Amino acid sequence: MQNIGRLGVWYTPDYLSQKETIDLAIGIEKLNFDTFWYPEGLGYESFSFGSFILSQTSKLNVASGIANIYARDAVSAAAGHDTLHKLYGDRFILGLGVSHIPLVEDFRGHSYQRKPVSTMRNYLEMIDKTQLTIDRPDRNIILAALGPKMTALAGEKTKGAHPYLVTPEHTERTRAILGPNKWLCVEQKVCLTNEASVARESAAKMLDTYINWPNYRNNWISLGFNEDDLSGQGSNRFLDSMVAWGSKNQVCDRIKEHFSAGADHVCIQPMNPDGTYSIDWNALETISEL
Repeated sequence: MQNIGRLGVWYTPDYLSQKETIDLAIGIEKLNFDTFWYPEGLGYESFSFGSFILSQTSKLNVASGIANIYARDAVSAAAGHDTLHKLYGDRFILGLGVSHIPLVEDFRGHSYQRKPVSTMRNYLEMIDKTQLTIDRPDRNIILAALGPKMTALAGEKTKGAHPYLVTPEHTERTRAILGPNKWLCVEQKVCLTNEASVARESAAKMLDTYINWPNYRNNWISLGFNEDDLSGQGSNRFLDSMVAWGSKNQVCDRIKEHFSAGADHVCIQPMNPDGTYSIDWNALETISEL
């Protein structure tokens, strides 16, 4: 996979039925999105879920966004990637991340290493050393990167970076660190509604888990937000920066801002204005026209 397409869809499948998940994957492919991104948090295991989506589609790329390095050792991660590459062709992208203290220590029972960049570097070096009995491909690995040091590591050791919950200003900063030839795959939440109260309520609900996690807070502070912006459910300025809402043109303008700032690929996360986890096909169909 020398290049990645312009648009993808980022979606948490945990609350969907099997049929809804299949319909989502097939629908994304039919709408000509390039890549289906999904998380590894409290639900599906990353490689088995990726294999399922690959089995239901024929050309859609599938990307872990992200696979937690504390969930498996580096050899298992290399084997998972290489297995999917061999069985499904060059359609799998392995996004890796150091995750967050609550997910690593409280949920998984591991000890979170306080030097995340060094931890990731060691993990990547072990992957690079791994040679399996199946043919070794040119591995499609990217990193969940927010800060400059992890971003620099992504540019040095992988095909690029996958920043989550960021602004176009962060995209510009990331591109400057990565250089011109690495993938920059940015996640952007969207809510296709003209009602500010609806959009902000959806944004606050979505961000409730993330707003107190240090990795994200430190990054937001570096982008110019202050403690008042990040208190409670978050200020309107903060919520509007994290979730693009409004008309089709307003939402698409935010996506275009990421491209202008240096993104190769924007994976949109559609949030349903009705406040449920059901798929907002209107948003997907609208943005696919971009």
